[in-house]
Amino acid sequence: MLGFFLRLLPFWVREPLLIVIGSVFGLRLVHIAVNEKEWAPAGIGAVFLLFAAVSVHRVVRAFRARRGASAGAAAAGLAVQPQPLAARDAAPSLPPAAPAPPKEIHAGVQVFAAFAVFGVLAALAWLGPRLLPSEGEEDGTPRAASCPSGEDAKGEKTPDAYEKADVVTGADLCEALNTPELAGLLGTPAETAASASGDNGTAALTGGKVAQPEAKVQFDTYTVNVSVTYNKLSMDQYVKLMKFGNETDIEKSTVLDRPAVLFSQPTMAIEIDLGSGGTGGPVTDGPLARNLAVALDEKDRGGYCEVTVWSDDGTLPDDNALFDIAESVLPAIPERAG
Repeated sequence: MLGFFLRLLPFWVREPLLIVIGSVFGLRLVHIAVNEKEWAPAGIGAVFLLFAAVSVHRVVRAFRARRGASAGAAAAGLAVQPQPLAARDAAPSLPPAAPAPPKEIHAGVQVFAAFAVFGVLAALAWLGPRLLPSEGEEDGTPRAASCPSGEDAKGEKTPDAYEKADVVTGADLCEALNTPELAGLLGTPAETAASASGDNGTAALTGGKVAQPEAKVQFDTYTVNVSVTYNKLSMDQYVKLMKFGNETDIEKSTVLDRPAVLFSQPTMAIEIDLGSGGTGGPVTDGPLARNLAVALDEKDRGGYCEVTVWSDDGTLPDDNALFDIAESVLPAIPERAG
């Protein structure tokens, strides 16, 4: 489509545009390649510069051709000699000459117009983001990541386990978790969310029959994950299962009059080698994560919401942060039906 549009443009508009576009993009890509030490952009930039050089050659050749044609026409005009009066009288009458075609716009004017139009467009594209603040940055602070909308998950079929009326979705959990107050609850009020996501998953070994939605919000310091498991496991049964695992610092508590348990659990560390072998190392324990599991209703009829916080360097916020996060998220989760 772009090639068809360019072919419709006059020669003295199309070629200067190709020269400017090829030069600007080519030099910009080469500059990026040098700064980032990534040579793939350098190759693409070289292609742009090559197209610009070809266009320069065409313009130079066309200028020479036009100059030669103008010089030939002037020489031919000087070579015409006036005929004698008798010869003019004897010459047969000729039909009136056709009107001269409209004078073509000078090539220099076309070149100047092409460069001016492209210069204005380039200036708007370059200065627009700097002159007009983007949404959420009017006060000079970077915009926090937003949760993906339903359109972003278009084409993905929601599991049948989510057809129940009291089951929350990953998108709903993300909206409940990713609030402006979340960074303050973690003790890092100056940070903004770098990423936010929600997922409609199912619990393992259940054949897709148990819904397990989750949401994750990542900051520079901490990462917060909230999941809801719609099984029939009570908090007492959950504590008994944890005794067979690697969980430590198990402490029973309550959140919004619901049974809860606070515990620590190591994250997983996976080392991937991208060298010649392409193999990875074994899965090992990473930094500890702090977890708070809360029953979905006061009577503890099964199922729980779990808040998990961890960081890459192993630092953890105060336990009160997990309680505050749970209290802010739980109202968005319908209580378990009897």
